[in-house]
Amino acid sequence: MAATPLKKRIDVFGERYRARAPALSPRLQAVVRYIYDNRETVLESTALEIAAATETSDATVIRAIQALGFAGLRDMKKTLEAWLGTAINSEEKMITTVSELACDINSGIDFVLDGHKRACDTLSEPGNRQAMSEAVALLIGARQVGLFGINASGILADYSARLFNRIGIPAVSLNRSGVALAEQLISLQRGDVLIMMAQKNAHKEGTTTVREAKRLGIPIILLTHATESFFAKEATLVINVPRGGENGRMPLHGTVLVCLEMLILSVASATSSRTVKTMTRIQDLYRTLKPSNKK
Repeated sequence: MAATPLKKRIDVFGERYRARAPALSPRLQAVVRYIYDNRETVLESTALEIAAATETSDATVIRAIQALGFAGLRDMKKTLEAWLGTAINSEEKMITTVSELACDINSGIDFVLDGHKRACDTLSEPGNRQAMSEAVALLIGARQVGLFGINASGILADYSARLFNRIGIPAVSLNRSGVALAEQLISLQRGDVLIMMAQKNAHKEGTTTVREAKRLGIPIILLTHATESFFAKEATLVINVPRGGENGRMPLHGTVLVCLEMLILSVASATSSRTVKTMTRIQDLYRTLKPSNKK
């Protein structure tokens, strides 16, 4: 089902916000302003999560919502959903993308190449270079690296954890849900560094991981294109990684992989002795595992 065109929707929340927010107390204004600026994130958030993002309490969040004329959080979310429309899922993004690129093979090739070119241009900008330099400094001294990602990003987490281990830095993937994610999170300790791959959606897996990192004093390096999201506000460092996906098209996960490999290779180069020592030991172990040719 396609999303309802914006011009046919009535922005009930926006109208109430503009009419009533000026009369609210500063704390209530902070809450409704956050909701106004982060509508998609709020759709996936609890009152406690909104409170954490606005440095207030869940009771203050509910009072702010009611001050705008809503019965409560659920009532407000229904209004926001009506304004934002039905979310575009992965199937719809794929259908939109392949339909637009069905004219010839080159259109698909150009779509991916152009997306990666734009991402590389962004990654090479001074702000991103500085963020990556600071990220490398954190990673060099890490006791262990945690790599958070779900769905397709979870695959990148597994691959990157393997690369970190190969250069001598212990690494774990944080890419499950439910109790399986809880079992992964329990391995985090003070002295670790967390790399997160997350966008706008403040899902429970991500917010729980952020809370655990904060509890342990673990720095968070966020790879995202949603630089104003809940995760961006909680991160120690934010690296802007464009993924495409505009106008309902499928995102390119390879752009995130490019950034991860930049970080890993930079860390490996900065700690070359450790990298060489670890790779040598891996090869020694591998030789003992190879089948013998002797009869």
